[in-house]
Amino acid sequence: MPNTVNTAEIQALDSAHFLHPFTDFQDLNARGAKVITRADGIYIWDSEGNRLLDAMSGLWCVSVGYGRKELADAAYQQMLTLPYYNSFFQTTNVPAATLAAKLASLAPKVDGRGFEHVFYSCSGSESNDSNVRMVRRYWDLLGQPQRKVIISRHNGYHGSTMAAASLSGMSGMHAQGDLPIPNITHIEQPYGVKNALPGESADAFGLRAAGWLEAKILEVGPDKVAAFIGEPVQGAGGVIIPPATYWPEIQRIVDKYGILLISDEVICAFGRLGHWFAYEKFGYKPDLVTFAKGVTSGYIPLGGVLVGDRVAKVLIEKGGEFNHGYTYSGHPVACAVALANIAIMERENLVERVRTDIGPYLAEKYSALNEHPLVAHAETCGFVAGLVLVKNKQTGEVFDENLSVGMLCRKHCFANGLVMRAVGDRMIIAPPLVMTHAQIDKMVALILLCLDLTWQELKAAGHV
Repeated sequence: MPNTVNTAEIQALDSAHFLHPFTDFQDLNARGAKVITRADGIYIWDSEGNRLLDAMSGLWCVSVGYGRKELADAAYQQMLTLPYYNSFFQTTNVPAATLAAKLASLAPKVDGRGFEHVFYSCSGSESNDSNVRMVRRYWDLLGQPQRKVIISRHNGYHGSTMAAASLSGMSGMHAQGDLPIPNITHIEQPYGVKNALPGESADAFGLRAAGWLEAKILEVGPDKVAAFIGEPVQGAGGVIIPPATYWPEIQRIVDKYGILLISDEVICAFGRLGHWFAYEKFGYKPDLVTFAKGVTSGYIPLGGVLVGDRVAKVLIEKGGEFNHGYTYSGHPVACAVALANIAIMERENLVERVRTDIGPYLAEKYSALNEHPLVAHAETCGFVAGLVLVKNKQTGEVFDENLSVGMLCRKHCFANGLVMRAVGDRMIIAPPLVMTHAQIDKMVALILLCLDLTWQELKAAGHV
């Protein structure tokens, strides 16, 4: 397809009018944004005609790949039928009700605990704001209004609105806007690379890391703690995969003290880890499950919360009016696209494919990156993966953070047709779930090339 976009013109408009998320505006204006003009399958194209393999699925979300006409058709047909109506006036719409039932059917029961209800939003951030409201409403209705504290984890990510950014454990976010808001506190993350003791096994570290939750509960006071929130696998924090012992011990602790458990699956749900919902993979029993991103493969904004029976029963039977919601809660077009997206995933067996085929294949190919002189701890979980860039593999010495080695590697990725994300000195991917074995081979070869180029640049500058 010929390029018809004037790059400089769009960049000038962008610099003059568009304030980007999580961006140094001055820096971006100086360099100019890359203009993405089209996409198909696992690839995106920029305005200069360069093709890039999108190993981040947009932002963890384009699970079924780009250019799926079925999703555009679903949106078009719903726009012709009912483009919008609110759900405030004791009204509903067909796609919203149908999708809620479908999500309830996909969410597996664990030890009899299931999910029959959905609360809709437009994003993961909004969904986690809703979690804060629902959790505190739940305890108020049970006559325990002092239970307000929600415990999260350092380096966890739960969104960027006021409540969601407070739940997130990102120091850079907390430095702006007087965050976190009251009654949100954090414990250390289950990241063995940084937090395991010398010689400590992964299983022992998982139990010890989960124990930080119990210590925090006792510090705050068990009668004041409302909930614990965590991502099954930490995404934006760098694809931090917890040891196998971690989540079962977390479950034991929340059960012991009777607090609610929130599984933030904005990234991890809808097949990303080889299950419709990731709590099934790790064997725990959340009360609330945050979702967004993959529910529509990113084609249109939609988010929400699966509300477990324990919470829903109290909200419905004891509640009265719940004074919370959004203009676009249960938006009919978004819900219609979600239903079409789920239908594609079921027809193409994408969830099982991640679990039994392309997930294991990615793990096999990705593990070879451990042989590279820059790489430590290349690991995968389902269809997410991360690796650590280190100065010395033998000693584990890391680079001076002022070198921004991750961003240096990311520069080489973009220059060589690959979208890979840098989180500090961790490089991460979350590819579309429709990839073939051959495409995985191509992606890993591109990663290896970019690692070589990064190594060569560092070596020439005397940094390795």
